[in-house]
Amino acid sequence: MAQDEKPKTAPSDTKRDYQVGYGKPPLHSRFKKGQSGNPRGPPLFPKSLVADLLDAMNQRVVVAENGRRRRMTKRQAMIAQLVNKSATADLRATKMLLDMLRDIESQAEAASPDQPAHADVIEQLKAKLRRLAEDYDQSKPE
Repeated sequence: MAQDEKPKTAPSDTKRDYQVGYGKPPLHSRFKKGQSGNPRGPPLFPKSLVADLLDAMNQRVVVAENGRRRRMTKRQAMIAQLVNKSATADLRATKMLLDMLRDIESQAEAASPDQPAHADVIEQLKAKLRRLAEDYDQSKPE
């Protein structure tokens, strides 16, 4: 090749109005206006067991209470059932409820030892549960 000659390229079928190169893709392969570059969105990663459990417990359900329908979360329904069973002197439910109260109480003491959170309410619940347990023991045939 001589210095005067330019390298020959294949003739183009169509004329381009612009230079194709880095940052300038051909018109046919560009994104159309209003079209996302990632239409399916980012990949979804699996949730943790804790996140799945919280999602399931926060789902709303319809519950019949005192002849009326009421919407509440599954978590609220579980707690209501536990308290109702405990009130009917179900010892297993009462023990579970007392254990939960003990855990809540210890967490409240650890959080603020100067001011116990809702200490009077917790004491009233404990007293009521003790009375229920005593009534159950007295009514139980021996």
